[in-house]
Amino acid sequence: MQWNADTYSQKHAFVFHYGAGLLDLLAPKPGELILDLGCGSGELTQRIVAADAVVIGLDASASMIAKAREQFPTLDFRVGDGASFALPERFDAIFSNAALHWMPAAAAVVQQMQQHLKPGGRLVAEFGGKGNVAQITNALLRHLHQRGHTHIQAEWWYFPSPGQYATLLEQHGFRVQLVQHYDRPTPLADPETGLTDWIQQFGANFFAGVGAEEQADILAAVNDELRPVLFQDGQWVADYKRLRVVAQK
Repeated sequence: MQWNADTYSQKHAFVFHYGAGLLDLLAPKPGELILDLGCGSGELTQRIVAADAVVIGLDASASMIAKAREQFPTLDFRVGDGASFALPERFDAIFSNAALHWMPAAAAVVQQMQQHLKPGGRLVAEFGGKGNVAQITNALLRHLHQRGHTHIQAEWWYFPSPGQYATLLEQHGFRVQLVQHYDRPTPLADPETGLTDWIQQFGANFFAGVGAEEQADILAAVNDELRPVLFQDGQWVADYKRLRVVAQK
């Protein structure tokens, strides 16, 4: 997945705005060493630092890390894959907002998080849960498959149920303290192009090998199909379902 870091910050700032509420669960303490896993462009990393914690921001996207370093040049940002990162530090906490669903090798990611936490260290995370953006995904796949692109599936996302993820954490040595699976209808920025903007930012993988003209036709068809259900009070609203987790090593 190639990220447009500038568009992400400008049109999809809801990602880190909603994540600010997760910081209350993290409750960072002065001097704690915290890993922000999937830090994106660094806005929440900076918020954790503001609580006098020591934070490392890690993201697999070099463009996101470049944006984070541009915005917050005094902070520590590194490029690394959630399923295979190896850092010398051991952390008091790992924080992750809107990132773990981009890491389909979930067992490997949980193992890495467990290995990088100190004994008693905590994991505080929120990401897409079962059914997340299902109406958007189903419409896209239906129109793609109708046009012969039957090989395209949404395998780059991981949206587990609460039971699936709690079990995975327990299998890797975590004590699960909180699991919440909830609806979070999410207004999109532009009242006219919001759905298309969202798909082009977060769903570009759907169009691998699909020509520009056909992409435009599919986007128009998806907009027409979903307008009666996702266009509400003059604004596009994405059907988000989130999974919020707190666990301890």
